Amino acid sequence: MEIKIALIGCGTVGRGLLEILETKRGQLKSAFDFDPKVVAISDLKKGSILVPDGIELDKLFALLDGGGRIDQYYGEGNTAELLNPLDMIEQCDADIIAELTYTDIQTGEPATGYIKKALRSGMHVVTSNKGPAALHYKELSGLAKKNGLVFGIEGTVMSGTPVFSLAAAGLAGNEIREVKGILNGTTNFILTKMEQDNMAYADALKLAQQLGYAEADPTADVEGFDALAKIVILSNVLLGAEITPADVKRQGITALTGEQIQAAKAQGFRYKLIAQAQRKGPKVVASVVPQKLPLADPLAGVMGAQNALTFDTDLLGKVTIQGPGAGKLETGCAILADILSIHSRFTGRRPGSASNA
Repeated sequence: MEIKIALIGCGTVGRGLLEILETKRGQLKSAFDFDPKVVAISDLKKGSILVPDGIELDKLFALLDGGGRIDQYYGEGNTAELLNPLDMIEQCDADIIAELTYTDIQTGEPATGYIKKALRSGMHVVTSNKGPAALHYKELSGLAKKNGLVFGIEGTVMSGTPVFSLAAAGLAGNEIREVKGILNGTTNFILTKMEQDNMAYADALKLAQQLGYAEADPTADVEGFDALAKIVILSNVLLGAEITPADVKRQGITALTGEQIQAAKAQGFRYKLIAQAQRKGPKVVASVVPQKLPLADPLAGVMGAQNALTFDTDLLGKVTIQGPGAGKLETGCAILADILSIHSRFTGRRPGSASNA
C-alpha cells in the first residue's frame, strides 16, 4: 500500500530515514505491504522540493553528496523557490509529515506550529523533536486524537531504542510506577572516561567533541538540559503527569571531580547522570542529577555513549532496556517505527505502536 510522506528538515535524521526507506524498500514491501513515496522535502538550509509522483531518492542522494541543494533536483540552474514548511503542508497532499527540525526546548517552535498545521490538515505526524513533545504533548496528542490521527514521538527520548512502543505493547496491563535512566550519551561517555581512564573532565569533554558525541557548545548535554527534556516527556506520557521543565530539579556533571568518581569506584559505586520520575501519592516528582549507583544496579553497567532506562512496574517489577540514544540510522529507525505503526492502521500488519493512538 502506498503511503505518501513529506519531510520538514533533512539533516542527519532526515537523511537517515530516507536511506532506510530506500535500502529496505523491498523488505518493507514484502513484510508490511508498505510502499513509501516521499513527495516533498522542506529544509531551511538545503532548499525544498515538491514532487507529487515521488522523489527519486538515489538521485537526491547523489545531488546532496555532490554538494548540491534539494531545490536543484530538476537540474542545474533550475532551482525552485524555497517552499515554506507551512506552504508545503498545504500543497503536498501527504499522508504523514515527518517533522525533523532542530529542538528548541524553550518554546518548542517553530516545530510545534508545523505539527499543529499538519494535524489540522488531516495528516499524521511523527517527530524526533524533543521541544514539542516536552512542552506541548497534551495539546498535540489531543489535537491528533480529535482528528483521528497519530502524533508519534518514539524518536524523542532514546533514538531508535524502543521506549513508548515497549510501554504500550510489551508492558501493556502494567502500571509504570517509576522510570529511571541514562538518557544522555555524551555525559555517560565523559563519566566513563573519567572513571576508567582517570581523565580530567576537560580532557574527556574534548575527546567527546572530537568523536562527535558532544557539540562545540556542550551546555545542553553536560548541564542536564537534554536529559531534562526527555524526563519531562517520559513523565507526561508514561506516568500521566503534567509537568514542565521548570518543575524538574536539574544538576549536570560539571561539578563532579575525578577524585569523587575514583572514591566512589573504590567503594563499589559508580556515578551516572540519572533522569528519574516517580509517583509520590498524586504527584509525579522528576529530577536529573548525578547519582552514585551500586554496581549491582543494571544502569551502573551502562558505559560509553549508550543510553538505558529502567521501568518499575507493578506486575513485572523492574525492566531495563539499553541501546543507542542518538545517531542517523538509529533515530531514522524510530521514525520508521512510528510510520509503520500508522501504516498498520490501514493494512492490519502491525509492527508495534509508539504513539498516542
